[in-house]
Amino acid sequence: MRAMQEILLVDGYNIIHAWSDLKTTAEYSLEDARHALLEIMQDYQGYSGYRIIVVFDAHMIPGGLEKKEIIGGVEVVYTRENETADRYIERFVDGLPEYVRVMVATSDYLQQTIVMSRGAVRISARELLEQVRLFKRDIKKEYLDKPEPKSNTLEEWASPEVAKILDRWRKQG
Repeated sequence: MRAMQEILLVDGYNIIHAWSDLKTTAEYSLEDARHALLEIMQDYQGYSGYRIIVVFDAHMIPGGLEKKEIIGGVEVVYTRENETADRYIERFVDGLPEYVRVMVATSDYLQQTIVMSRGAVRISARELLEQVRLFKRDIKKEYLDKPEPKSNTLEEWASPEVAKILDRWRKQG
């Protein structure tokens, strides 16, 4: 039996326009907003363990070919001419094996309905933002909110067993 693979497909522009910080950034630079979303997804992928694929519409670019790249471990797809991100996501979801669980992050209600009818799980932009906020809070609590040690003594970093062994060696030498 194969292990369950979890994939999070992100409708890039839908999320950018749904998250207020990214939407504000997009008003002056869509490229900066894409970059910021990808940075967030890189961190989230490291935390969640999901394979994350962010899909951006490029369907309005004449003669545009589908382009895929890996940025910081996150897969990024720019759709081909005449293909929306929604269509790419639908095509991706169709016919996936049973051991692959796909979650689609979008706030497009029609898209949510279509992907759910094809076996994917939908996550709204608001729900994804909340998951990102929770993971950032967990990381902060785990790694950043620990008090600094008062000093750098053996008792602070070594287990009692290790401290006892080191103390015995110190007395021998």
